[in-house]
Amino acid sequence: MNLKYIFLPFVAWITSGTLKFFINALRQKSFRRAKNLIGYGGLPSTHTTIISSAVFLNGFSEGFFQPTFTLGLAVMILFLMDAFTLRREVGEHAKILNRLQDKIIFRERMGHSGLEIFCGLILGIILGYIFANLI
Repeated sequence: MNLKYIFLPFVAWITSGTLKFFINALRQKSFRRAKNLIGYGGLPSTHTTIISSAVFLNGFSEGFFQPTFTLGLAVMILFLMDAFTLRREVGEHAKILNRLQDKIIFRERMGHSGLEIFCGLILGIILGYIFANLI
């Protein structure tokens, strides 16, 4: 059994999360404010990075014309659609609910912009390639 298939999603998660933290720190000019932004949303999309790294590791290792790559690609597209549409709508609903009440605060940063998803996809492809060819 090749352990890179098991380790890559965790490496992708840590890499994307770390990169997102430092990008937020640069934007906010504060590590403390960047820490408060940890969670859903932001650049790059960690969900996209995790799924695309696994899918592209499979493509680079096993071939892009294999059934497992096609299945992974279909699941990845669903993830991307979810990140761009459904989760963004949940965030918009949270903003409205937060204005209507004051006891429970709902997380408003939920979805991703196209750029955040694209950057997560590129990071995932790069990590998939590295794990397939260099590790």
